[in-house]
Amino acid sequence: MTNHTGDPTDAAGDDPIRATGDGPTGDGPTRATGDDPTGEGPTDATGGGTGGDEGRRAADDAGRPAEVPGRGRRLRRAVGGPLAALLVAAALTAPDQLRELSPAAFLRLPVEALIVAAALLALPPRPRRVVAALTGAALGLVTVVRLTDLGFQVAWDRPFDLVSDWVLFDDAYAFLAGSVGRAGAVGAAVGVVLLAVGLLVALALAARRLAALLARHDTGARRAVAALTVGWVACAAFGVRIVPGVPVADSGATALIRYHAVQVRGGLSDGDVFAAEVAADPYRDTPGDQLLTALRGKDVVVAFVESYGRDAVEEPEFAQVGAVLDEGTRRLRAAGIGSRSAYLTSPTAGGGSWLAHATLLSGLWIDSQQRHRSLLATDRLTLGGAFQRAGWRTVGVMPGALADWPEGKFYGYDQFYPARELGYQGPKLGYFLMPDQYALSELQRRERSTPGHPPVMAEIPLTSSHSPWTSFPRVIDWDDVGDGSVYHRNSAVADVGGKPVRRTAAQIRADYRRTVEYTLKSLISYVETYGDDDLVLVFLGDHQPSPVVTGEDASRDVPVTVVARDPKVLDRIDGWQWQDGLRPGPGAPVWRMDTFRDRFLTTFGSRPDPGAPPAAAPR
Repeated sequence: MTNHTGDPTDAAGDDPIRATGDGPTGDGPTRATGDDPTGEGPTDATGGGTGGDEGRRAADDAGRPAEVPGRGRRLRRAVGGPLAALLVAAALTAPDQLRELSPAAFLRLPVEALIVAAALLALPPRPRRVVAALTGAALGLVTVVRLTDLGFQVAWDRPFDLVSDWVLFDDAYAFLAGSVGRAGAVGAAVGVVLLAVGLLVALALAARRLAALLARHDTGARRAVAALTVGWVACAAFGVRIVPGVPVADSGATALIRYHAVQVRGGLSDGDVFAAEVAADPYRDTPGDQLLTALRGKDVVVAFVESYGRDAVEEPEFAQVGAVLDEGTRRLRAAGIGSRSAYLTSPTAGGGSWLAHATLLSGLWIDSQQRHRSLLATDRLTLGGAFQRAGWRTVGVMPGALADWPEGKFYGYDQFYPARELGYQGPKLGYFLMPDQYALSELQRRERSTPGHPPVMAEIPLTSSHSPWTSFPRVIDWDDVGDGSVYHRNSAVADVGGKPVRRTAAQIRADYRRTVEYTLKSLISYVETYGDDDLVLVFLGDHQPSPVVTGEDASRDVPVTVVARDPKVLDRIDGWQWQDGLRPGPGAPVWRMDTFRDRFLTTFGSRPDPGAPPAAAPR
């Protein structure tokens, strides 16, 4: 019972509870102020406290009975401390690569834990609690960045860019909405936000609990930190490893912070470097009558095949893609149509198609959102702009553009066709709306079918092979394509409505292969059907697919092919030493994608301005 003064008189000897109703949360009784000493010992009226043994001695000196923790509290203490230690240790030692993710990978000794523990032991109680909470929150932030890096490794095969990648979260949300529905995308977004906030809070609380544990066992903690520091130095000196490639003496959190600090500094300083690269354009002021003279009268189509990477034509698992290309080469050759192929190195992988488009068309290395935004604010001559200046009608057929696309003006398009203007009346197939054969048929109907039409230069991204690879149209007769209503029939679609979250990695790779085959068959059929003497087709991949298809550390090479019936066009590129046919072999030349614009312009009769500054050397 409790008397009228509030003094504890519980004869059972349980923890005393003050008249305020506050319960004990530390090693000693809690005063009427209600402050929480977080387990470091009794707290006075100012909120200060003393740790462990000192707190119990102070209680004895004051004539008060030392507190005996209750059963529930002893259980919380016994479980809470180890859980807090495991959480902090996991946050500090989590691997940076998915391939390293295994229980053994966490068997490391993080130097950051030793440094922070030593600092906390040297601090008095109140600063110790504040520093512990701030350190835990900072570790939570580092953990969020680490997890984001892992997500970007899966999707784009690179870490998260703290300067310019924030816009990609919008694209990730749109991808989820298109794959699992808007409700699922909202749920995932909410879950991600809650996880991030939860990590910050949980690690801050865990760090405070561990600080209290250090204070209660001050002497033993100092000895343990000293011994572990010696062990860390020994493991570092001898390169001790439990898991191959993962040292026991770990400093991964520090390395992560250092990497992103360098990344931010580099991103902030890249503006001046990029401005100099933009200004160094040998074709900037070349008159239109001196551009592309060897292609006069030709229709030139530049087609980007989504996720069409080097692995698609070289990996044995995707041998059927190579078979489609080889059969296409034979069929086109029988029709008098030739082709030459090689590889280009893309600035991106797994996603970010617009970076590849901008790189090829501008002749600049666009490997970040920051560079992409900066490019769009310049007057850089693009490949489309060069054709426009030389008198071609330039168009962009964009089946994947679901909203306005003001960038079309930068790329030099006289006419831009977003998805809503292409008149598609069929079902949604894949991540984007319409099949590639339909998009190609609209290009033909709107721009190339009228006799005597002016020469056309068109860019068309083909999107049926975009992840998550769940719908597979069939190539049908071009006269049957119409407004796309035919795709409501089962005969025009091989599979619809796959569940992207229920497939194994092997199924995903098989589905990827099938969609790439479909797009390549559509292109080959288009050239067979509409490939007259005036058609020049350049088709290439924008980037390799995600690592779930290629595995980690795949190259960033993508196939590129030039197709033409007129032999003079292919004679022009003999000096490129590209290989004959639609399928580049292992020994085919590899160019950086940003070099294509200048080589293409030069080869097909463009004269650089003799007064222009030389182009910047590739980075």
